[in-house]
Order: sequence, then C-alpha cells, then structure tokens
Amino acid sequence: MLRFILIRLGQAIPVLLAIYTITFFMVRLSPGSPFSEERKVAAHIIENQKAYYGYDQPVHIQYFTTLFRHLKLDLPPLTSHPGLTSADIISEAFPVSLELAAWAILIALLFGIPAGVLAAARQNTALDYAPMSLAMIGICLPTFVIGPILALVFGIWLQWTSISGWSSVQDRILPSLTLGLFYAAYIARLTRGGMLEILSSDFVRTARAKGASEFRAVVVHALRGGILPVVSFLGPTLAGLITGSFVVETIFQVSGLGRHFVQAAFNQDQSLILSTVLFYATLIMLANLAVDVLQVLLNPRLRLS
Repeated sequence: MLRFILIRLGQAIPVLLAIYTITFFMVRLSPGSPFSEERKVAAHIIENQKAYYGYDQPVHIQYFTTLFRHLKLDLPPLTSHPGLTSADIISEAFPVSLELAAWAILIALLFGIPAGVLAAARQNTALDYAPMSLAMIGICLPTFVIGPILALVFGIWLQWTSISGWSSVQDRILPSLTLGLFYAAYIARLTRGGMLEILSSDFVRTARAKGASEFRAVVVHALRGGILPVVSFLGPTLAGLITGSFVVETIFQVSGLGRHFVQAAFNQDQSLILSTVLFYATLIMLANLAVDVLQVLLNPRLRLS
C-alpha cells in the first residue's frame, strides 16, 4: 500500500508541471493586461509596476522565475491585491469553499444513498420511478439554474432564508442545497445501479434463503458492496465541489476561493491564477488517491490485483 501511494505521488509531479506550464502560457497568450485600467496612468508608472512584478522580463525568464518561487512557496505579490500574496487569499478563502463542499457532500449523501437504495429494493415500482425521475431532473438542471430558482422561491417569495453572504447559518442553506442536490442526483442513480447488481448476487440470495429479513439483506449484506460505485464517484465529486463551486459562490455572494479565481481571471492576475490552479490540481489528485485507498479497504480483492 505504501509503495502504491508513493508511486501515485511521484506520478503527480510531471502532471502538476504540465498543468503549470499550460496555465502559464494560456494566461500570457490571453488578451489584456493586469495593468490596463480605465483611468489614464503615466507611462513611467506602468513601467515601474511591470518591473516590480517582473513583467518586464522575457517570457521564459518569467516562466522559470515564477516556477521556482512556487516550488519554494515564496509567492510573488498580487497585481489585483497589492500587499497580499496568493497564499493569503487561499488561506482566507479556501476554508469557506471547503465548508461549502462539506455541507454539500453531506446533503448529497443523505438524499442520494437512501433514494438509490429504496429504488433498487423496490425495482419497477412507484418507489423506484419517483426518486429516479427526480434524480434525472436534478442531473439535467445545472447549478446555475437550480441556484436562482431556490433563491427566488425560498429567499424572495417565502423569505425563509437569506440569499447572499456567508456569516450565519441561514446564509449556508441555499448554496449548500444547490450544490448538494445536484450531486445527490448522480449518487442516487449510482447507488441504484450498484445495489441492483449486489442484490442479485449469490451471497444475498443465500442470506435471504437462511431467513434474513429484507431490511437485513439490503442494509447489512448488500449496502457495503452496493455503494462502491459511489465511493469511486466521491473523489472527483469532492474535488468538483471544491473547485467547481465558483458559480454557486458567485450567485450567493460567497467569498470562497472559486469566486476569487473568477475575479483573478477577469483581472489577469497571473500569480493568483497559477497558485489557485496548482492548489486545485493538487487537491484533485489527493482526493482521487484517497478514494483509491478507500476502495481497497472496502474491497480486499482489489489489494490482490
């Protein structure tokens, strides 16, 4: 197991270098400049700004300089937030995105797994069709559609919750529901598929033949193997919840890392974009590695292979 983890970590290094290189040149080739402002600024002031941030150097010098500074975690100052580095922004905003993702994954599991188990246990009945129809609707509706609908109904018409900010418990309800319900739909369908396969297995039929109740056959004998597809899905899901929440953060004015990333793209802040992309890429790789290890722990046959 330790050798497997070390190999996967070693494989991550060239991947991160490729991601850094592609992102760096995409930012440099994109139109615009971090020093273009609506108000007129004297040319010598702009030149001084470029020299301070290293933009007066050739591109290849900038590439290696920025790369080495990231490797040493000596991050350059931000053009969009003078006096701050990307480490300051990430340390401040990431806990917000992480908390939002944690609430969303909790909602997704609480709604998705019971719905999938119920649909599999009552296959081809109303208790199967109803949750799977809702899951299909949830899959078809992206978060930028679900979010405004929830804000309109529960925030404006019914006035049950707030629709912006991240300071109180009420602020967390709608963003968490928007993200959580979207992924709950996928988890429900994956759980149903996994459970149907396990429920038709010999060991489950044997348990039923020995007199096990339907509840025990489903929950005790079948559920552990039935949720394996969900476990495989959780790695990319957790990474997607953290890295792809910028739409929800923008809709509900949540000051998370995704919202800062969008603003950095608009402001052409190269340092913040590179740092955020590398941070996100590292998270995705670690999440996928954790899921692989968890799969081996849940299914010992994978360890032999």
